[in-house]
Amino acid sequence: MLVNDSARTVFARLVDWFAKGWESSAEADMIASLDDFTIQSIAHDCGISPDQLIELAKAGPHAADEMIGMMKALNVDPAEIELRLRAQFRDMQITCAHCTHKGECRKDLASGAAAENFAHYCGNANELNVLRANPDFLLG
Repeated sequence: MLVNDSARTVFARLVDWFAKGWESSAEADMIASLDDFTIQSIAHDCGISPDQLIELAKAGPHAADEMIGMMKALNVDPAEIELRLRAQFRDMQITCAHCTHKGECRKDLASGAAAENFAHYCGNANELNVLRANPDFLLG
């Protein structure tokens, strides 16, 4: 019985992984199928370049999830930053989406070591340190 449960868990994880990949691929294909004017308009509305829009679509909808986790690990309120510093929040998301240290980041977030290690690899380290030094941006 234990083998069946393990097999189902592995199978469920594989299905989830494929579904996420398909979702990201479908979104990237949808963006790529738009005409240049529409891509430029959407990018302009988002405050990013058309190339950034396409890159972010390829990265997928969860490409910057670690940033929210890192903010919380540093006692920074992500909702407050998004509300009050929208452009900075967006720029930090873009940096996070392009990060090559996601494995290390996820490991540190899971183990509770993110606050002591993030400065060694996080592309948003300087911004995060400034934010966590401001009492107005800290979690309740």
